[in-house]
Amino acid sequence: MEVLAAGLLIGLILGIFLRHFLSTRLKIKIEKEISEELEEAKRKKEEILEEARRTSLEIIEEAKKERERLLEDLESKENKLFQKERILDEREASLIDKERILNEKIKELDNKEKILNEKKEELESILSSLTGITKEEALNLLLNQVEKENEETIFRLLTKLKLRAKDIIEEEARRILAENIPRYAKSVVSEITTTTVRLPSEEMKGRIIGKEGRNIKHFENISGVEIIIDETPDIVVLSSFDPVRREIARMALEKLIKDGRINPATIEEKLEEAKREVEKEIAEAGKLASYEVGIFDLPEEIMLLMGRLKYRYSYGQNILKHSIEVATFSRMIAEELGLDSQTAKKAGFLHDIGKAVTHEIGGDHLEIGIRILEKCGIEEKVILAMRSHHETYPFAIPEAYIVLAADIISGSRLGARRETTEIYLQRLQELERIAFSFNGVERAFAIHGGRELRVFVTAEKVSDLEMYKLAKEIAQKIEKEMTYPGEIKVVVIRENRAVEYAR
Repeated sequence: MEVLAAGLLIGLILGIFLRHFLSTRLKIKIEKEISEELEEAKRKKEEILEEARRTSLEIIEEAKKERERLLEDLESKENKLFQKERILDEREASLIDKERILNEKIKELDNKEKILNEKKEELESILSSLTGITKEEALNLLLNQVEKENEETIFRLLTKLKLRAKDIIEEEARRILAENIPRYAKSVVSEITTTTVRLPSEEMKGRIIGKEGRNIKHFENISGVEIIIDETPDIVVLSSFDPVRREIARMALEKLIKDGRINPATIEEKLEEAKREVEKEIAEAGKLASYEVGIFDLPEEIMLLMGRLKYRYSYGQNILKHSIEVATFSRMIAEELGLDSQTAKKAGFLHDIGKAVTHEIGGDHLEIGIRILEKCGIEEKVILAMRSHHETYPFAIPEAYIVLAADIISGSRLGARRETTEIYLQRLQELERIAFSFNGVERAFAIHGGRELRVFVTAEKVSDLEMYKLAKEIAQKIEKEMTYPGEIKVVVIRENRAVEYAR
């Protein structure tokens, strides 16, 4: 038992010693790890401080550079200001000198004017003594002479004033009648000379008109199309006898409405865009029409002219559609008779091509059409077949009879043509032709149903004084060459534009 007790005691002592040894060793290990971590933390702290010092030095260096750059920039601007101030001082001195010189010249002119007035009075005195009449008597003689020379014009003006009073009374009577039969009183002319444009809101009408009517006046002057704005909600009407102008104006107005910016600059821009688009449509219309009738060998120039007929009318009938009909009828008749259907078809299609340019160069559309076809190298048989459709040329080949018959068939269908409309449009075209017959005329538009002729002249060719004389000469030529109801107002407009670019 003693041995066992001794062994237990020894084991207990050894266990306590071993535990103490292990705990001491663990403590040393922990202390070593803590020391290492402290050393690592200290090292990282040094690194962070070093990085912060380096970054702060870089920031300070960058700030110094920025400060130097700002100082240089400020110095440069200060130098420029000094230079501008010096230039302004020089200009001010120059203006003072010019003002002094101008005042001297004004004094000199005043002295010369005084001398001239004295000489004028002296000459009037001498002239009065030589002729035996005073200045007032000479003026009365001159006025009497002018009155005698223009007696016919004065009488005509008085007659027109009386007729105008009668027209006002009749117009009021027509208005009263029109209010009671609005669904029935719709003129044929209005149907083919107006285009309706819908607006997104009533507020858009005010923007189209612009301040003091600036926008609508500029649009009408540039496009040659009248804008009619009445009480009809969300609608404006474009009026012009020229369908091409009217279509360009319609497209331009719709672009302006969509864009939202309506001012003289954007009006000109959108009108140019619309003009290009209409020209593109014209070219496409000519190609489609020639392909529709089965003609594929026409030159580009011919197809372009045929496309322009899309916007031309003869007695109220669309000429391009009429040409397609005549081509189709000519082919069908030629096939029935066993003749050359291709020649007949092409001649029928091209028989009115001269109408594409008659409004520009004037003259008979048949003669113009023949010259166009000859210039473009169209076959002689086709020209011989188309030139007799008004029976002014002999029928050289059988196909010529076919084209004449097809033209009559297309034009004589019920409702195809309206002769009064054609006469009205011819009168408007004649008004513009008369205006262009005078030198210096740049553009001319017949508006308000032919009651007004608006003429734009080149400022370099026509002076302010000459424009009044031009208006009178145009009015006299209209009176001499045309027959029309009521009166026609001739408005001559001369304007200058100064354009410069800021670069």
